[in-house]
Amino acid sequence: MDNTNDVKEIENLFEKLTIAWDKGDGTAYGSCFTDDADYVTFQGEHLQGKKAISETHQELWNGILKGSTLLGEIKKLNFIEPDVAIFHGHGVVKLRWQRQAPNKRDSINTNIVIKQNGQWKIAAFHNSRITKPGLMQKIFTKFSK
Repeated sequence: MDNTNDVKEIENLFEKLTIAWDKGDGTAYGSCFTDDADYVTFQGEHLQGKKAISETHQELWNGILKGSTLLGEIKKLNFIEPDVAIFHGHGVVKLRWQRQAPNKRDSINTNIVIKQNGQWKIAAFHNSRITKPGLMQKIFTKFSK
């Protein structure tokens, strides 16, 4: 199956998401998602629906995240069905007063994208901070050998 065009369209969707973030545009950001999308933030907050995703992000861009930029890229993309794919993105937010984003804020996000009416949209997004193994994980790993 040749899905070269779909790969490019999904990459464009991720770029559109980034551009909307950089502009602080909640409406444009929300347009990247399905109407009933699920969005889990790195803090575990569960936003349900494009409207909630748009409004919550607009509030952030009107406040603490004003002037921030999103740096990111797709790391892995797999098609489950011709119109359903999963991709992992790597991203980090650079706040307006920072010269560069700190590594400790790197995140990985898992996205389920679906093709609706000929356009790819994000149906589910789950974001997590990238961390090194903590003490408990090291202890459990040691005892499980």
